[in-house]
Amino acid sequence: MVEKKQLGKNRKSRCRFCTKEGCPRPAFVDYKDVTSLKKLVTSQGKLFSRKRSGLCAAYQRAVSVAVKRARFLALLPYVGE
Repeated sequence: MVEKKQLGKNRKSRCRFCTKEGCPRPAFVDYKDVTSLKKLVTSQGKLFSRKRSGLCAAYQRAVSVAVKRARFLALLPYVGE
């Protein structure tokens, strides 16, 4: 039998905001940091899912609030180009 390759199935994705000690509380993401928020949003302006972005649940909620605030203040567009 031919053995199939596993493409990264055993690798666990890490949250980019969490440290080695764990998730710092309270989870806060700065809405004024537009460059880091743009990495978590698609070209259409939608948020990436947790599976795609690799964030933990607490920081996924914090990012969604930060993106909504940045959109309201016209730092990020509501829709993409």
